[in-house]
Amino acid sequence: MKVTGAALPFLPLCRRLLPSRLAGLSLALLKATALEIAILAGHVLLYPSGITQERRTVPALPARDTAPLPTEAQPPVVLLHGFIDNRSVFVLLRRSLAQHGRHQLESLNYSPLTCDIRAAAELLGRHIEGICERTGSSQVDIVGHSLGGLIARYYVQCLGGDLRVRTLVTLGTPHSGTRVVPLANAHPIVRQMRPGSPVLEELARPAPGCRTRFVSFWSDLDHLMDPLETACIDHPDLMAQNVRVSGIGHLALPVHPAVATGIRQALDTARTGAETAPQADGLTVA
Repeated sequence: MKVTGAALPFLPLCRRLLPSRLAGLSLALLKATALEIAILAGHVLLYPSGITQERRTVPALPARDTAPLPTEAQPPVVLLHGFIDNRSVFVLLRRSLAQHGRHQLESLNYSPLTCDIRAAAELLGRHIEGICERTGSSQVDIVGHSLGGLIARYYVQCLGGDLRVRTLVTLGTPHSGTRVVPLANAHPIVRQMRPGSPVLEELARPAPGCRTRFVSFWSDLDHLMDPLETACIDHPDLMAQNVRVSGIGHLALPVHPAVATGIRQALDTARTGAETAPQADGLTVA
């Protein structure tokens, strides 16, 4: 899948000054960086709107003679944001999912003061139990950005969440740990995202019989993943597919329309192991 955007005004000059291969990489990096800055500016404006938890609605009870929902009905989708963020990051993704038939969408805000992935995973579990009780669904799908994907994975693997989570989609999640920004180690939850941390060692342990299907989107221009492949899931016991995204950075993963299409396809894929086009070929955002 290829999405073509408008070229920056200074791209012709860069092509003349740089060798072709280096120019190609540099131009892609320039475009991705410009997009990241634009997304960051927009997110700063939207951030206050997502500080509070979203209002929960209770669906109307069906009449006694109403037939039960068909078993193929889509489960609710839970959106889980990343570190020092909130649910406002999913404004565009929510709109895309809703426009394509996913009307049961809920976001969980966890506090920016959260210091433990395990505690956040327990909170997620209680949140999901509440969703299942309100909607009558036995399972949910989860889309987690960055740290949110790691919290959801801990819930699935270590807290029995595979019974409730049908599909977990992660976006730029440091599954094997990231070494970026060493000075951030002052924060306990950042230390838990480092390679070799006790939390990541727990996730590397055997997980036989795990019922959740995993789809991990990772970007070759993600400035927060070091190494880049840490955003891939590599575990022998998990049903996992890794989707490479080319041309955008970390902040664009939950925002870009091409990625949203890939997410929808991942959620709509039946649990048969069949691969959709984005999972087989990756996404190229030019």
